[in-house]
Amino acid sequence: MWTETTRANYDRRSLRYASDLTDEEWRFICPHLPARRDRGRPRTTSLREVVNAILYLLRTGCPWRFLPADFPPRSTVQRYFYAWRDNALWPALNRRLVERHRQSQARNATPTAGVIDSQSVATIQVGGPRGLDPFKRIKGRKRHIVTDTDGLLLDVLVHPANVQDVHGAVPLLRSLRQTYPNLAHIFADRVYRGPKLLKKIEDCGPWTIEIVERPTGVKGFALLPRRWVIERTFAWFGRRRRLAKDFEVKQETQTAWLYIASIELIIRRLAKAQE
Repeated sequence: MWTETTRANYDRRSLRYASDLTDEEWRFICPHLPARRDRGRPRTTSLREVVNAILYLLRTGCPWRFLPADFPPRSTVQRYFYAWRDNALWPALNRRLVERHRQSQARNATPTAGVIDSQSVATIQVGGPRGLDPFKRIKGRKRHIVTDTDGLLLDVLVHPANVQDVHGAVPLLRSLRQTYPNLAHIFADRVYRGPKLLKKIEDCGPWTIEIVERPTGVKGFALLPRRWVIERTFAWFGRRRRLAKDFEVKQETQTAWLYIASIELIIRRLAKAQE
């Protein structure tokens, strides 16, 4: 609950923008960014300011052209953002931060259990792959994610909304096994029930999928064990206005924004724990 004490602990009014990194948060990101090249033109742009600009876009949801002038030029920020998207910097950084956060809580660095679910979001007129989710009545894409049992993002796959969850889970779990080979137990809702999913992924190792069912006779909202964790993660993403809809042409760009939202959450937790 927000109280006068907790509000003071998380107050960011001393920063230029509330989305800017503090010194403690920057220390968790800085070692993982590309170093300066030995040859060529010396770098003159502050990478910290580039990351601050990206976080500003994430939190405010403003278009690239509306980026405030006290950040580096829009074209420079875009160049770094898309370069880091294409060389998979964001997933790698997210993985290291997840491991560090779990170790700070005296847990194993690599999880053995996760939670899977998807969220359908509308797209806009910019184009790109999309489809109609008839159940949610949303034309757009699905954010298919797996979290650990604390709600930290482990892997994500963005695909058209007309792809059923049980089909979209196959490439997602295959990718997850490569990143986290010890993860073998998945909590899921009844959409993932049945032997078809296990049959499709049995070649990449043993899996156990535990279906969390709603209690019989319960109507309306019900807090389901383990399932609420991933719903809270989607709620965290919803606080970032860039993720209110899928504004991107490419699915890879939307994936990058999801990882950035996860990274922002983890570094704030880690920095707060060190105070």
